[in-house]
Parts: sequence; structure tokens; C-alpha cells
Amino acid sequence: MSVPSKPWDNELVARWLEGRIEAAARDQATADRQGYGAEDDYDKAAAEEWVCRSLRATARESEQAAFTLRIKQLLDQEDYRITGIHDDRRVERHVRATLRKIAKMSKANEGFENKLRYQ
Repeated sequence: MSVPSKPWDNELVARWLEGRIEAAARDQATADRQGYGAEDDYDKAAAEEWVCRSLRATARESEQAAFTLRIKQLLDQEDYRITGIHDDRRVERHVRATLRKIAKMSKANEGFENKLRYQ
């Protein structure tokens, strides 16, 4: 396992997750206004918001290893209960993809300083 070049910063990760929760909520509102053709965008934003909310407490309270363990627990989960979605399978796919992206970011300890757009 490689040693990260900078120390784990709980607060930076928590702030990044908060920013993604806010952005996902805006994305859901935009997709909702666009109607039927934007259902995939809505589901993708709902999945991202759910993942970030699920990881927020762990990011604030724990170290990198515990954060990574929580991501693995969520990936091992069979079912994701998210209200207001359009397609369960599509949301599950988006949840897993978002979890894998955040897992890569946490493993490398990079990308959390980027507030402009999700990698």
C-alpha cells in the first residue's frame, strides 16, 4: 500500500461531502423541472446525495481507514432505500459507481480539495 503524500483531513472530506450534497440537491431540482427526459439525471443526483449523506458522519468522526471501511460496507449492501427515485436498478448502479469513485479518492487522498466539480 502506498503512503499518501499528505495527511488525512477529516474536515476537508466532510466539507467536500457537504458541498456534494448541496450540488446533488440542486441537480435533482433541475432534473425535476426538466421532466420525463431527465429521470436518469434525477436518479444519478439522488444516488450521489444518498452516498454523501451516508458517508458524512463517518468522514467527520473517523480516520481514513474507518472511512474506507464504511465505503466497503455500503458497497456490500444488497439494497439501497432511497425515496422519490424512478428506477431502482439505475439508482443502485449510480450508488455503486459513486461509492467506487469516492473510494478511489480516499485511497489516494486526493480530489477532496476540488470544490468546483465532482471528478
